[in-house]
Amino acid sequence: MSLNVQEQKFEYVFKWFDQNADGFLSQDDFEKIAGIFNTVADEKDEKNRATMKRGFLLWWELLQNAKGNPPAEKVSKDEFFDVMKTCVIAPENFENVVGTIVDGLIGALDRDGNGSLSLDEYVGMYDALGIPPATTTEAFKKLDRDGNGELSYAEFRQAVFEYYLSGDPDAPGNGMLGPLKLGE
Repeated sequence: MSLNVQEQKFEYVFKWFDQNADGFLSQDDFEKIAGIFNTVADEKDEKNRATMKRGFLLWWELLQNAKGNPPAEKVSKDEFFDVMKTCVIAPENFENVVGTIVDGLIGALDRDGNGSLSLDEYVGMYDALGIPPATTTEAFKKLDRDGNGELSYAEFRQAVFEYYLSGDPDAPGNGMLGPLKLGE
């Protein structure tokens, strides 16, 4: 079965978040992925670490609550896809969940306070998150839309939002976590 662009991205995220590789997502998986994201922040940066963790736990709550009462302890890949399409990417939830993670991440990485990420900061962040540097170096070039050698806050947010929301196979944000395999 060929997955559409958005489903390919959701599948990648599901595999990334499934930290114990059991084919399901659980609160433990979300706490672990939040912990991995927190490794990119300075140990003393409680504000951004807490912001990222809050975003991941809100994401888990959406998945749990979408499954009904009682809340789910585990979410399958098919259930994840359904909840992503109907709930997580809904405007009223997306900014609160993914936007919160992005804000914490940018705050944690922008240690010099210049409002942008250098290539080294960007590649280092994704390397810590388990994404190969070759992938992220290539992605950085596409995401640096003004070509100034830095990703502004707006460019980074736009890329993340494209990754989750865009069905356009040519959207630059699609390659943030690796190349899509269209037509497979």
